[in-house]
Amino acid sequence: MKENSQERTIEEACETLKRRLEEAEAIVVGAGAGLSSAAGMSYSGERFRRHFSDFEKKYGFHDMYTGGFYPFKTSEEFWAYWSRFIYLNRYSPFDESVYKNLLSLLRDKEYFVLTTNVDHCFQRAGFGKERLFYTQGDYGLFQCRVPCHDKTYDNEAVVLKMRKEEKNMTIPSALVPRCPVCGEPMTMNLRCDATFVEDAGWHVACRRYEKFIEKYREKKILFLELGVGGNTPGIIKYPFWRLTAENKRAFYACVNLENAYAPAEIAGRALCLRADIGEVISSIQRGRVENT
Repeated sequence: MKENSQERTIEEACETLKRRLEEAEAIVVGAGAGLSSAAGMSYSGERFRRHFSDFEKKYGFHDMYTGGFYPFKTSEEFWAYWSRFIYLNRYSPFDESVYKNLLSLLRDKEYFVLTTNVDHCFQRAGFGKERLFYTQGDYGLFQCRVPCHDKTYDNEAVVLKMRKEEKNMTIPSALVPRCPVCGEPMTMNLRCDATFVEDAGWHVACRRYEKFIEKYREKKILFLELGVGGNTPGIIKYPFWRLTAENKRAFYACVNLENAYAPAEIAGRALCLRADIGEVISSIQRGRVENT
């Protein structure tokens, strides 16, 4: 791990973060793709080749993300790919240790999680639904592609059936999902464009998050950013910077393998670590155990 802060060592930086966690009256976790990557949910490399080597050979893409934008010629091919993708990244077992270790650090605190991740790892690892706001959707939900209405639909049973009946990278035509209202094709509930459906559950979670921020706006609050990149900085990174700047009692901490930085305006109340998230969380957890 490399350090990107004023701390002289990673150990000292982790100790500082542990102290900030303990002193905070409230904690807002902002989680991006880097957190799931730290839990082994990589969309490329060996994991991709292990599960999608046949698609790679036939269609020529080399990672799951690129595959999600591939112009498949038929709906049967499209859903063969996506059902495998959804099963792997939403329903298949994964190493929950990074998420569970994070939960152990937050368990006795007032906290809320804002995330752009759509893999449901937080709930699968035991985080309460009432403390989560998935801003960008959920692999486990379908919506009308049009969309003709603002409802989403659980897809686990359909996805499992597609996986069972997939042959040669195609599914039976009868399994291609269609909107129960207008009959048009269904798609994933992912924020890719203006057709994204913000359903009733999305709005409930959004209001919970807004109320949490308002309740602790002037309190001693820690904004803990984990694995957030540059794709959608306006959702987590920039608001965290602004809220920290507005509240002199707030502190901003950022942990990321690549970019970890903060603006000069909050440099005195920020800790930025270019490090492995799982290692940082484990280090803090070990420090807590040793001090008990």
